[in-house]
Amino acid sequence: MSKHFKTAFIIFLSIFIIDQIVKFGFANFDWNVAGPIMSLELAYNYGVAFSMFSFLQEYLKYIQLAIVFGATMYLYKNPDVFKEYYISVALLFAGGLSNILDRFTYGAVVDYFYWHYGFEFAIFNIADVIINLGVAIILYKQFKQARKEKQKTENS
Repeated sequence: MSKHFKTAFIIFLSIFIIDQIVKFGFANFDWNVAGPIMSLELAYNYGVAFSMFSFLQEYLKYIQLAIVFGATMYLYKNPDVFKEYYISVALLFAGGLSNILDRFTYGAVVDYFYWHYGFEFAIFNIADVIINLGVAIILYKQFKQARKEKQKTENS
């Protein structure tokens, strides 16, 4: 097993377990706390981001599993991509699979962070934050690589 895969697996497992424990707590105990800026408030999201596609509620878990399977096959056939983005992959898979497990366990994604200071924002969870972090890392690496390539061509 490669060093990158081991690291990615540890990141994946740690985040996945923590996220599921927190979601279990919100779904089964009264962990709601009202705050002046952000509140902890249980909500179920039957769609995806901002409750989009909630009309596909029964099918979303299968659609998302198919996407994860496709991404896994892509990474298997392109190990250089995995090696370059293994941390982001671990983050995306941990957050994504945790939210998919919610759909099988609770019938919807368990959300609980509710930002309401200055403006109302969607309720979200740790997995959502982790997914966004994974995407941000990919974008950062892409911009950094593009800048390096641009400088290389300008210096040639």
